[in-house]
Amino acid sequence: MPAALREQQMQQTNEQLLVRPQSPVLRALRAAAPQTLPVLAGYFVLGMGYGIYVQSLGLPVWMPMLMGTVVYGGSLEFVLASLLLGSFAPVSAFLMALMIQARHLFYGLTMLQRYRGYGLRSAYMIFAMSDETFSITCSAEPSEGVDKGWFMFFITLLDQIYWVASAAMGAALGSVLPFSTEGVDFVMTAMFVVIFLNQWEKEKQHASAVIGLAAPLVCLRIFGAGSFLIPSMVCILVALLLFRRPIEAKESEAAK
Repeated sequence: MPAALREQQMQQTNEQLLVRPQSPVLRALRAAAPQTLPVLAGYFVLGMGYGIYVQSLGLPVWMPMLMGTVVYGGSLEFVLASLLLGSFAPVSAFLMALMIQARHLFYGLTMLQRYRGYGLRSAYMIFAMSDETFSITCSAEPSEGVDKGWFMFFITLLDQIYWVASAAMGAALGSVLPFSTEGVDFVMTAMFVVIFLNQWEKEKQHASAVIGLAAPLVCLRIFGAGSFLIPSMVCILVALLLFRRPIEAKESEAAK
């Protein structure tokens, strides 16, 4: 076969490969991946810290991966890691998880219409909806020709993969670190302080934050360090219900 004819056939083959229609799933994956890069950067740092923290508690190296897959609760996972070492207190653990993750109730209501009609993908996206995933899926829109269901599914899936992989790397690193990891558990305290300060700066009025600070301090004084948690959460809930209207009125004024 002449070289010119062979080259022409190769060129035609390459052109056919280029114009071949892409799978809708692959197209959605390619569109979703760039949207999740900021999440990858954040999860890498926090997930590594989480894995090292769990190792510092003496838990198995596979525990961060298991909790990242089954629980996937971010800040809740930090709390659960320490609860696993304490006494069996299911009511306290339930109330703690409810208080920490209560915002997801509002996320779910917001996404009811957006996630409807995607079958099993909807169930997974509801389960794995983190703060970051909620933020992206609310704002990002797929380009023309990209299936919206697969687009949101891959955003959710990639975010969870980033978290589980980072936690696994942190756990593996924590198990072989040549120096002591004593004190690493303070990362949980630091994380909640940063979250609190970030919310304080965002909000125009701070009534909810003051209630959240005052109630635990009062309950700590009354009930002691071993028993103040549940009374604190009850007091916070009651106070927020009692002062809901004044707080909402102040928020409306601040928004204007």
